[in-house]
Amino acid sequence: MTHPLRGRDFRLLFAARVLSLTGDAAVPAALALAVLRATGSTSALALVLGCAMVPRLLLLPLGGVLADRLNARGVALTTDLAGAAAQLFAALELLSGEPRLWHLAAAQVIGGAASAFQTPTVSPLIAGTVEPSGLQKANSLMGVANGATRLAGPALAGTFVLTIGPGWTFLLDSASFAASAAILALARVRHVPIPRRSLRADLAEGWSEVRSRDWYWTSLIAHGVWNGTSAVLLTLGPALAVDRLGGEGVWIATVQVGAAGLVAGALLAARVRPRRPVLVANVGLAALALPLALFAVAAPAPLLVAAYGLALTGLGVLNPTWETVVQMTIPPQALARVTSYDWLLSLAAAPLGYALAPWAASVWGPSVPLWTAAVLVGAACLGTAAVPGVRRLTMPVAAPDAALASPQPQAR
Repeated sequence: MTHPLRGRDFRLLFAARVLSLTGDAAVPAALALAVLRATGSTSALALVLGCAMVPRLLLLPLGGVLADRLNARGVALTTDLAGAAAQLFAALELLSGEPRLWHLAAAQVIGGAASAFQTPTVSPLIAGTVEPSGLQKANSLMGVANGATRLAGPALAGTFVLTIGPGWTFLLDSASFAASAAILALARVRHVPIPRRSLRADLAEGWSEVRSRDWYWTSLIAHGVWNGTSAVLLTLGPALAVDRLGGEGVWIATVQVGAAGLVAGALLAARVRPRRPVLVANVGLAALALPLALFAVAAPAPLLVAAYGLALTGLGVLNPTWETVVQMTIPPQALARVTSYDWLLSLAAAPLGYALAPWAASVWGPSVPLWTAAVLVGAACLGTAAVPGVRRLTMPVAAPDAALASPQPQAR
């Protein structure tokens, strides 16, 4: 098996994704500090962050259609340029010395819309630059990059904001997106075109691919529950760490160990290939119930930190394993639409957890929503073992479609 990084096109894609992911990871932290400096209002921060999330949720299915209709490379390149423009606009606004809130909000609307169109392109880009035998390693490398940037991005953003200021930080973010676009323009990506039809027909076909596979849609429900319950922990955990568990350092350690676990899981996924990958990966996700339960009982800090690291290791194993199975099972001409539905459910579940957790904690105390989340995530992830398709699905050894096995290169 040839290592994916020996291929020129995947190397270019990997470099572009690292730059883009770094920008994505740094923007929220830099934006939070910039808005709070400018307004001192958490409500203003919530408004600006919501301006990025809403268009991302609404436009994801459309992004999947465009990525399948057009070459995914062209769509990703365009969205990188849009992200660069949005962050450049925010940088100029902050450097002016009198940033206006609605200008920053407008920049995040553009950035959120660009992210909606870019997200569904990732899986087709990997499948279009790597042979089927190298997909698992390629997805693992992307998982490592995702974990590493999540670990380093906020720290970089905080350092830059405190040293060179938020305006220059956004200028660097803009440059990272522009560099990603320039590198991606050099890559060649295989593409399987689809017939021209109505938008409704394209959306319906993508949903039909999801619905026809019981292992897929039931796993999506479990993954959505995981994201929603993870949001409960991320909402209530910091306050519990400060009030009951020893202070801010406990929460910082928890998040950092979690990011390290994500990287470790992605590395493990490159070496371990279970015969029934979706079953094993979903069962591993149930480990999130452990830190939820430990936070509910205010367990000792070392146990909490280790449990969260274990839970994120399970996520790190799932992501590349899941991507590989999907890329080798879903027809390539529908891959972007199918993954857009995947992301839509995952992203929609998290705000629900963020909204419900504080309300439930104010009514019943934090232990009740944490215990409820622990039971839900355990039941949802372990419950997929009862689905025949999850139990029977084995790791594909060849592409499901002749177009994927022997694609015709179309460099644009």
